[in-house]
This record gives sequence, C-alpha cells and structure tokens, in this order.
Amino acid sequence: MEIAITDTKTQSRTTIAFAVCMLCYLLGGTVATLMSVNLPVAIPELLGKTPSVDELGKIGAYLNASFIFGWMFGGLTLGIVSDKIGRIRTLAFSAGIYGLFTLLTVFVANWESLLIYRFFTGLGVGGVLLITTVYISEIWDTNTRPVALGILAVSFPIGIVLTGGLNVLFGNWRQSFWLGIIPMLLSFVIIFFLPESSTWQSEGLTKKQNQESIFSSTNGKKLLIGSLVFGSVLIGLWAIFSWLPTWVQGLLADASSDGQKERGLTMMLLGIGGIIGGMLSGFLIKKIGSRTTLILTFSGCFIACLLLFTTNSSFTPIIYVETALLSLFFGISQGSLSSYIPTLFSTTIRATATGFCFNIGRFFTATAVFFVGSLVTVFGGIGNALLSFSITFLIALTVVYFTENKGIE
Repeated sequence: MEIAITDTKTQSRTTIAFAVCMLCYLLGGTVATLMSVNLPVAIPELLGKTPSVDELGKIGAYLNASFIFGWMFGGLTLGIVSDKIGRIRTLAFSAGIYGLFTLLTVFVANWESLLIYRFFTGLGVGGVLLITTVYISEIWDTNTRPVALGILAVSFPIGIVLTGGLNVLFGNWRQSFWLGIIPMLLSFVIIFFLPESSTWQSEGLTKKQNQESIFSSTNGKKLLIGSLVFGSVLIGLWAIFSWLPTWVQGLLADASSDGQKERGLTMMLLGIGGIIGGMLSGFLIKKIGSRTTLILTFSGCFIACLLLFTTNSSFTPIIYVETALLSLFFGISQGSLSSYIPTLFSTTIRATATGFCFNIGRFFTATAVFFVGSLVTVFGGIGNALLSFSITFLIALTVVYFTENKGIE
C-alpha cells in the first residue's frame, strides 16, 4: 500500500510538472510572436513619426533577428548550464528572464532598447523550449514519452494563436506585454514545487568526474546528425511560414479581394495543422518508430511543397487543403524531432548536445529567411523561391535514411 501511495504521489508531481512546462512552452510561443503582430503600431509610436515601408521593414528585420539570435544563444548556453546545475534551476531562470524582459517592454521608450529586450526574451524562450523538452524526456514514463513530448511541442503554436487573441483583446499594444508577469510567477513555482530530474541527479552527478565531451568521436557523429536534420527542417519551415502570406497575396494580384481573409485563413491553417501534427507525432512514433516516422514526414513535407508551389498560378480554395497538408507534416516533424534528438545522447550531456542540435541552425535560419526576397528574382517568383527551400526536407530525409537509430530508448 505504501508503494502504491508513493507511486501515486510521484505520478501526480510528474503531471503537475508537465502542466507547468507546457504553460511555459505555450507562453514562449506567445511572446515570440507578440512583437510581430504589434509591429505596425509599436514602431511609429517609438519613433514618434510614421515610418516609410522600407524603414518599418528594416526595424522589423532587426527586431526579429535579435529575437532569433537570443533564442539561439539561450538554447546553446542554457543547455550547458542545465547539465551542470540541474534542470529545475535552469528552467526557472529561463522562464523568469523571458518574463522579465517581456514585462519591461511595457515601459520601453525607443526601438533600440526594444532590440535588447527582444534578445533577452529570445534567450529565455530558447532555454525554456530546450530544458522543458529534456526535463520531460527524463521524468516521463518511457512507454508514453513520445506522446507527452508531442503534446508539449504543440504548445508553441497554441501560444501563437493566443497572440492573435491578445491583439484583439487589448486596444493599446503595450498592455499585452503585461503577460510577462505570468512566466515570472511560474519561475517561482518551478524552483519551489517541481521535482528535479532523478535521472540527472543519479547519472549526471555521479559522472561529474568523468564528464564526456559532446565532441567525442561517438557523440560528434550524433551531433552532426541532429544538427543537420533539425537545422535543415528549421530553415525550410521558417522560410515558408514567414513568406507564405506574401505568396498568397501575390496570387490575388488580379482579384477583387484585398487578401486579408485569404492570408488570415492560411495562417490559421498553418497553426491548426501544426497543432494536430504535433499531437499525432507521439502516436506515430509508438506505432512505427522514430526513424520511419521522420522518413515519412520529410517525404510528406517535400511532396506537399511540390503540390502547393507548382500547381497554383492563381488563388483557389484547393490552396487551403494543400496548406493544411503541409502544416500537418510540419507539426509531425517538430513533435518527432523533440522526441528523437534528446534520446541520441546520454544524460550527462543531453541538454548541452540537444541545445546544440536545436539551435546551431537558428543562425542560418535567420539569414535564410531574409534571402527569400533576393531569390525571388533569381528563380522567377516567390513560389519558386519557396520551392527551392523544400530541398532542405530532402537533406533531412537523406540524413535520417542513411542513419541507424541508435538513440537511447
């Protein structure tokens, strides 16, 4: 009876930990996109004048790049910190830091300061997305772990949907950034109420004297595999997500519609498909395994891109169907990779190595997304430019196909 009670308590604490991690993950998606949706009204206020289209685009690019670079830096450095001092303390810091700088945005006086705030917000979000994934992969039951990680992964797009709701709810753009109070409060909940990973405690601390290197011959190969796969998918995903509304608008050039409805529905389908795909990913991994799931997913991403960008010269409702199909595969890929990559590495280096794989590609992603505009002329249209980025899914497919799944189950 005592064992049963202990098991029940452990399960309850694990469930609470998952709920807190999911909320941190979800709010990360919200603060990641909160500035983008408010950009057209925030920048004129901070400048004290109405900027030109070029000026608005330039400042927006700086702010987005600052966030992505902060995200990358947080994911790389906080993974190392987590392997050293533990998952809980690092997660609490990550949630607190992105909450603090989101809250400071309420009082920001100029866009140069906002640039700094967005960097540190990204740093915290990068830490949260990494540490929650590693933490749940260590405390959750092995049999249902892929499902849990798939559900965790869909929290981010749910947070993006919440961004739209906040934009409607608050008349003044600054008011929505009071949201930062919530992750700051969650950081206290994490540090005082969440249990530390017993896996990290037992394996990480006992192996401190013989800390293995992520760049050893064995780990180096896994690091290359993880970075190539995740980085390739990330570049393709962000390029298409960032520029798809512009492509849709281009197809409506000769139509009577102003494109607001079509762009809005397309973005909603991208979010909804991602959520459903992420939830399905865990069940697919349980049924057919990580490697097979990834192979089918990357094949689906490439085929969906071919359908979307080669068969449409004007806007028709079929685009909604093809967009939903593409976003479904996107969602499956993100949920699957969240489950697959951490299992490649042992506990002592798991957060460091996973952070490297998750974030080294963000530098190239930030650059690649801006290059889409330049490629439009080269390839004769934005659809062809986006189609060229679908090659990244073939790269990921090739790497996974020729790699044996030697992850830690």
